[in-house]
Amino acid sequence: MTGPLVLIEPYADRLGGHHQRALVALAQARPGSLVIAPNGIAPDTTGALREAGARLVIAPAGRPAAGLLAASRLAASLSSAGQRVFRSRRWPRVLRRIPHQITLVARCLAEASALRTARRLESDAEAVVILTATEALHGAAALLGSQPHLRFVHELVTTEDAVVRLIGQLAQRGEKKVLAVYPTQAVSDQFAAVFLDLPAVVRAFAVDEGRRLTDAEREGGRIAFDIIPTVEAVVCLVGGWWPYKDIATVDAALACLKEPLHLVVCGSPLDEAVLERWRALPNLRLHTVPGPVAEPVLRLVYAAADAALVARHPGVGKESGLVMDAVRLGVPLIVSDHDPSLTARLHGQSWALTFPAGDPDGLTDALHTVVRQPPERPGAEAPRLLGMWTAADQADFLTRTFASLRTKESRC
Repeated sequence: MTGPLVLIEPYADRLGGHHQRALVALAQARPGSLVIAPNGIAPDTTGALREAGARLVIAPAGRPAAGLLAASRLAASLSSAGQRVFRSRRWPRVLRRIPHQITLVARCLAEASALRTARRLESDAEAVVILTATEALHGAAALLGSQPHLRFVHELVTTEDAVVRLIGQLAQRGEKKVLAVYPTQAVSDQFAAVFLDLPAVVRAFAVDEGRRLTDAEREGGRIAFDIIPTVEAVVCLVGGWWPYKDIATVDAALACLKEPLHLVVCGSPLDEAVLERWRALPNLRLHTVPGPVAEPVLRLVYAAADAALVARHPGVGKESGLVMDAVRLGVPLIVSDHDPSLTARLHGQSWALTFPAGDPDGLTDALHTVVRQPPERPGAEAPRLLGMWTAADQADFLTRTFASLRTKESRC
């Protein structure tokens, strides 16, 4: 199993995030792989993919693919216009949901275009995979794209309303041509309640490239943020402040600090009003790196830290790219117990401090622990503890799973 893969990433144009990292790692594991990015590719990602020997495609191949992509972009424009029109909560909820339903259709059409392109350009690929697939219209994408495929579905953001659900039902036979890959059991359970007959497996999305932070990088990270003396405690808070992040608990915990701490905040979007409040705290020295950022900068952020802080609201069960990043790089964790499965895996690990989700006092205690005695770093075995595989292992898994899908399809 060494042949090329077809890797479809609709969000390859966005800098940062573990989606791009997994894309590059898989391309490196299978030289000659075809990377299809209908919305373009970020410059840093482009360079890494070319070094890996990947073939890059950012334009549809053939008239059917071009027509599907044009329809997708038209639908996306309609969705954007609708979101502006129905932004106010004065509109009924059913109308405010319409633009998001159109977005689901737009993403489906973009996936179908990429699948058509894959079929035309690489008919003998060992696996065809959409790395960031939409959460709906799985069968429609397969039928319109005329291509069996695997699809990583990371979370359920937008549920189907009546019209989109009807489209999905009309295209349900296409679900025999796809297999959904969910990164966690919690996500799998959530989708199983909605898509009763959709074949699926659970597999972590993040991959371990084996590029742990070096001592030189750690020293360089401290110097980059002017942390002198370098023995002072540092925690990093990485990633945009999205609704599932519990920034309110972080805010309250930092206000209760009794000992000095450096906090490196990196990501986008950030709340400048909150950052200003943190800058005024007597025991906190704040360093900000507005994102998104390239991989070398992100490594500097993690390298400077004694621990990475991940705070989410209770019940968020999707894979945390930040947890995976910290562990694969060898950075200790301070993490909320928002996900029982993740908490169980971290239980008893000396490099992971957990605190009750939504509990500022618990988080403050964890931060004080890091100040007084930084945790030891996770070892090389830690990524497997969280279900993370090497890129080569992941590529082999995708190849085997795609082969079983094709075998099952031929019997139907």
